[in-house]
Amino acid sequence: MGDSQRRFRDCLGRFATGVTVITVEHAGGVHGATVGSFTSVSLDPPLVLVSLDRRSRMCDLLTGASSFGVNILAAHQKDLALHFAGRPLPADTPVSWDAEATGPRLTGCAAHLDCVPWAAHDGGDHVLHVGQVRDFTVRDAEPLVFHGGAFRHLDTAPGHHAWAGTLDGPADGVWSSATGALHIPLGH
Repeated sequence: MGDSQRRFRDCLGRFATGVTVITVEHAGGVHGATVGSFTSVSLDPPLVLVSLDRRSRMCDLLTGASSFGVNILAAHQKDLALHFAGRPLPADTPVSWDAEATGPRLTGCAAHLDCVPWAAHDGGDHVLHVGQVRDFTVRDAEPLVFHGGAFRHLDTAPGHHAWAGTLDGPADGVWSSATGALHIPLGH
């Protein structure tokens, strides 16, 4: 990787993302890969997108798959993120799968989406895989967050939010009372 590519990658790393493990079943079993380039695309139909390096094994497997899973990791699942990124768990530590799921779903995730391939688009050195969500599950769990090359935790303590102390937060009532002022025609 050249210097300009490294700097560009570092620049993009300033955007905090959730952490997902994309899973797919194939003739040899289940394959998973840790992916941060995941986003929603559409509500109707329900579509999501995952960007995969075209040289990766996951990209090859997803190209011919009939379905794939998006496991949105919870804050306590850093070990799974590392495992599916190529740093395997100790041999005596099994990966726990949800036996009730229609496809490969990790247990304990913040959310899981069961998808069928919708489209694949050229994305330079990546392929942009769009999937139609056919089922999803959600748990009340804090997400695993990645920013600046490291895993992070959200500060969700009561009273700790971006607008704390500014008098602009929803608890201060200014959002509802100020909304009317935003609709005053110019010149009045």
